[in-house]
Amino acid sequence: MVFSDQVTINHIEIASLMYYNINTNGLKSLKERKKEMDIRRIEASSVTSAVKKLYMDMNYFIGEDIMCALKTAAENESSETGRNVLAQLIENNNIAAEEEVPICQDTGMAVLFVEYGERVVIEGGSFEQAVQDGVRQAYIDGYLRKSVVDDPVFDRINTKDNTPAIIYTTIVPGDRINILAGCKGFGSENMSAIKMLTPSAGVEGVKQFILDAVRYAGPNPCPPIVVGVGIGGTFEKAAMLAKKATLRPINTKNTDERYAALEDELLCEINKMGFGPAGLGGDNTALGVNIEYFPTHIAGMPVAVNICCHAARHSQCCI
Repeated sequence: MVFSDQVTINHIEIASLMYYNINTNGLKSLKERKKEMDIRRIEASSVTSAVKKLYMDMNYFIGEDIMCALKTAAENESSETGRNVLAQLIENNNIAAEEEVPICQDTGMAVLFVEYGERVVIEGGSFEQAVQDGVRQAYIDGYLRKSVVDDPVFDRINTKDNTPAIIYTTIVPGDRINILAGCKGFGSENMSAIKMLTPSAGVEGVKQFILDAVRYAGPNPCPPIVVGVGIGGTFEKAAMLAKKATLRPINTKNTDERYAALEDELLCEINKMGFGPAGLGGDNTALGVNIEYFPTHIAGMPVAVNICCHAARHSQCCI
């Protein structure tokens, strides 16, 4: 099909098509079609600026969901040591915000989940480069620790600007770019786990694996933690879902009531483990459990666990 100012259909003039729908074959009016095809042009520099702000802000200002959860935990914590730790974490977050300095010395590796509108065109550079430039500028200009090495096994030379960032992009309808971003420290990242369960394991097998992963992590991921869980898809999809789950505000629930109930049950069981704040004992080992799921193969049930420390930094924007 050709879209042109000169096109005619069954000898009907364009002027008529501007006002009438042809419903027989589900065709839309030219006016509607033109609207759908409108392109929105965004300068690469605008993307860079937005990403830079995201990463500076999330490293200085803890999210309201985490701050509220820490305050609630401090009110309910039975351990005096635990209460003291939580009070120090809250004070630390307040100082970071007031002085605009990092919440934690490990300012993490940048991870972004992008919903890219199909009608968006980036001008003045590529989208990939614009994002990487934003991360680079944030970590240099914001005096954030650079923690990325160029080769994981042999050379391990610091890239000196915390790039490359890890970018997951999904093409969606529309003319906007939605970015969900996080910076993941590796004290907690190293406690991640994945298991390729079979369907026979059932929900009890899923729960057992998640609880075993948290129990094995113990005090290492700087509790109180946020536990991200990805279920379904393939090996790599489950891991990606678990990462994305850690970026979801912990004051929200999975929209499926079964998974929401599972989130609550797992949080209760994890807090019974008694690791407590900073691993020094107490009632609050975790602040939240977030689960994301995806369809999977009839023969499989992948489950991934991604643990995040109390400095659960995440932010989002729409361009």
